[in-house]
Order: sequence, then structure tokens, then C-alpha cells
Amino acid sequence: MSDAVERAVDGGALSVDGVTLSAGAHRLVRDVSLTARPGEVVGLVGPNGSGKSSLLRAVYRVLRPDTGHVRVDGADVWRLPVRTLARTLAAVVQEPVADFDLTVREVVAMGRTAHKGLFDGDTAQDARLIASALASVDAASLADRSFDRLSGGERQRVLIARALVQQPSLLVLDEPTNHLDIRHQLDVLGILRRLPAAVLVALHDLNLAAYYCDRLYVLRGGEVVATGPPAEVITAELLREVYEVAGEVVVHPRTGAPHVTFLPGETEPRRAVTARGDGPVP
Repeated sequence: MSDAVERAVDGGALSVDGVTLSAGAHRLVRDVSLTARPGEVVGLVGPNGSGKSSLLRAVYRVLRPDTGHVRVDGADVWRLPVRTLARTLAAVVQEPVADFDLTVREVVAMGRTAHKGLFDGDTAQDARLIASALASVDAASLADRSFDRLSGGERQRVLIARALVQQPSLLVLDEPTNHLDIRHQLDVLGILRRLPAAVLVALHDLNLAAYYCDRLYVLRGGEVVATGPPAEVITAELLREVYEVAGEVVVHPRTGAPHVTFLPGETEPRRAVTARGDGPVP
């Protein structure tokens, strides 16, 4: 494990309790509860518009819940001082990133800000952590390049490195594999698996979610309709009821994880899903 992701994390347990979010008259998320413990990767999956990004915005304190609470180690994130929150939680989000007139190394160094005084410069330890984080996402060769000259995938890897050097006890990521080629998707998700932090990640790819996540929460229409280990959650019935597609789910002979094969051209009619426990309603 690289120095940037190796840390004796104190705490980081996430608890989302009965969170409801609205935008005007539109309900984005309804009465959602979930947990993520240190050393655990918890995945959010579901169709577009199911509420995954909205829920994550409540966790990293962009959308204030109408009702319910988001707590880290029992403390309401909306009551934590900004600096304390920045030392606890790091987020990699989907919102467009400003074109920084900075080098890649300088962008990643921004992740160390929460650990410094107002006039503190970079230390030898900072430099080591920055170099290690860049290496872990295969971006060491980009260190002296201008951030605004990078491709979408390169930018994504740099932003993940910035989150790593923040050394959070809770890491929240919204589709972190977007723009990444297959190799870098596997590299990044492998890093998440090795973190001592609690990790909450939204993913579209069910096969990646099945392999890299310890537990899944399935959202549809802003509600949790299934939760549990991937082997219990990812079923042909779930594909039909939540994603409205036909597919087969088998245990992969090499990985032991559920593996989804979609059946092109076959769709399924929408059915009501009301499950709130450890699996979808058949």
C-alpha cells in the first residue's frame, strides 16, 4: 500500500438516518438510511435519476436534508466546523471542475490544506504524500503538467490523488471511474479496497460494484429498494425490476463475485419495488 493511502484512521463511521431531500416540489431522496464503517467499501447503485448523486451531496454537505441526519462518528456533518470536516471527509464529485491555472502537483497539494496553518508551507512529508498519491493513480508523469491541459481521465485521476493526500477517515466518490480506461478503473477501485477509511461510492457498472464493494444500497426513485452483500442483492429479478432489462447473474468462477450478463434487445416492463430490507421483492 502506498504512503498516501496508508493511515491509522481514527473513526470515520458514517451514518445516514432517514434523510429526505427535495428541490422545490420535486422529491430527490425519500427516507434513506445507510451506514459505512472504517475499512468498508459501500456502493450506491441504481438507474440514472435514482438519487445517488443527490444523496452523496447530502453526505459531503452540499444539499441540506429536509429531514434526517448525516453523522460521522456520531457528529452531525452540518454542525462540524469546515476545517474539522475537511480533515474528516474528502469527496470526488461529478460537478465540472474549474480550469486551475496550476500544475498537477499543485492541485494535488491542495488536499493538504486542511492539515496546515494559514501560513504553513509544504513540508517534506507533504511532498512524499503528494508523490505517493500521484504514483498510486499512475499520474506521477503528469506532476509538472498544467491541470487545464489534461484529458478528462487524467483530471479524474489527479482529483482522486488530491482526495487521497487529504487522508480522510471518510471518502465519498460519485462515479469515480467515469472517463477512466479499464486499467485505471481497476487501479482506482483497488486503491479504495485497501483504504482504512470508510468509503461510500456511487457506481454504474454492476460488475465492478459486485467485485469491489462489501455492501450495496440500490436506489430507485429516491428510495432504497434493496441492500446487502452483492451476492444477495444483484439478481436477475433486480435487473428486471429496477433496471427494466433482462439479464443473467452467475457466480464468476475466478472471482467468486456475482457477474452480470445483459441480454441485448430484451427489456422488462416497470414493476413496483417496495423492498426495504436485505434484498429486492421478487
